[in-house]
Amino acid sequence: MEQMRPKQLAEWLSDSTREKPVLLDVRQPWEFALCNLPGSLHIPMHMVPLRSNELKRDDKIVVICHHGHRSNQVARYLEQQGFSSIINLAGGVAAWSDEVDPNLPRY
Repeated sequence: MEQMRPKQLAEWLSDSTREKPVLLDVRQPWEFALCNLPGSLHIPMHMVPLRSNELKRDDKIVVICHHGHRSNQVARYLEQQGFSSIINLAGGVAAWSDEVDPNLPRY
């Protein structure tokens, strides 16, 4: 599993020559409602085993949570299930607020 900082992800998302990754947000519904990265697919952590069929095994998937701990666990799980290109957003949305978009609400 790869680790990626928010600035790296922001550069990737702004690069029109690169295929966009799936942004998988695994936080609780109230967290996602408070703030999220545009275009994110929301599947709460506890639902990932039941809903992983919504993901393609060969897609590049960036897993996102508040600080990067839950997303790291989900990323490991997805790798164990045969997903081939999993990236954990190190620092999560909290780091995104610090490094990329200070207007993204913090909690």
